[in-house]
Amino acid sequence: MKIAYSGIEGAFAYIAAKRIFPMEELVSFGDFRSAYEAVEKGLCDYAVLPIENSYAGEVAQVSDLMFQGNLFLNGVYTLNVQQNLLGVKGTELKNIIQAVSHPQALEQCADFLHAHNIQTVEAVNTARAAKQVAELGDKSVAAIASRETAELYGLEIIAEAINEKQDNSTRFAILSRDGAKRFSDNERTVVIMFTVKNEAGALVKVLNKLGEFGFNMSVIRSRPLKGLAWSYYFYIEAEGEYGGAEWNQMILEMKYRCDKLKVLGRF
Repeated sequence: MKIAYSGIEGAFAYIAAKRIFPMEELVSFGDFRSAYEAVEKGLCDYAVLPIENSYAGEVAQVSDLMFQGNLFLNGVYTLNVQQNLLGVKGTELKNIIQAVSHPQALEQCADFLHAHNIQTVEAVNTARAAKQVAELGDKSVAAIASRETAELYGLEIIAEAINEKQDNSTRFAILSRDGAKRFSDNERTVVIMFTVKNEAGALVKVLNKLGEFGFNMSVIRSRPLKGLAWSYYFYIEAEGEYGGAEWNQMILEMKYRCDKLKVLGRF
């Protein structure tokens, strides 16, 4: 199979895809949309894309793709993210003047960088930062990236686990054209995306259906609709029994209050 991800070899999306699909061919794309559309068009079998970071929040562009596109959510994988300071061989911490990485990684490591008077330079992602440092070969320039990335690009770990919060993790969606594919037998969380009709109490009435049918909502987010000013769609995660007559009845009653309702998948 071919697995689409956004970024280059060594990026966190690459690491997540490699752990989910260790024996399959991983295919790099330059952005989220290209990776998503590669699966829609049948060029790849799955896409592994980030949907939320415990530190930085949701990945808005991927949420929009999931709402607008035709792929289903087949599972969610959580990758614990540890940021490390990487340099060329022979580099010491006292030599580092500049650190290159993705803006979120720089933000996560801000306290460490400030304490050591290290200037920051933004990169597209952590893997590209590591590749850039390896190619530059300058002992005064380091990258902030994963341990796996250090191994890929021949860099040394100068300082380990420099992110401020050690509970930093990213959730990745596993997306395909087939909504029936599963990655676990213990799936209890369903993901639903919808817009509500322009009438009083519509959102509350939709959400109340979850409780009426025994679902416990754990996540709710709103995003602006493209092309419709001041209009929004909603993303929810809820735990409960999927399938069967009660599930079908709940979805039917929710659809009555919605302009659009999409059962994205479950995990």
